[in-house]
Amino acid sequence: MQKYEMLILLNSEMTEEARDAELDKFAKIVADMGGTVDSLDKWGVKKTAYPIRFKSEAFYALMTFTAEGAVVAELDRVAGISADVLRRVITKID
Repeated sequence: MQKYEMLILLNSEMTEEARDAELDKFAKIVADMGGTVDSLDKWGVKKTAYPIRFKSEAFYALMTFTAEGAVVAELDRVAGISADVLRRVITKID
């Protein structure tokens, strides 16, 4: 198993409960597929470098997890179809 980081930019207009539910959804995917979530850091609302979907602010969260490559593909797929995820990037940690 490899160690990964997933940086997630969520819609800043979401309620706190909806944000937590969205982040829990990604953590649950990792756990259900046999991985472990090492940490989930909520950075809060920050200004983006450029407008994304006509929004200039986003809620930033960083999830560090250990899992197989199939988990990364599933996280990317689910984040891609989620309307509240503005951007995501998943990188492998050496």
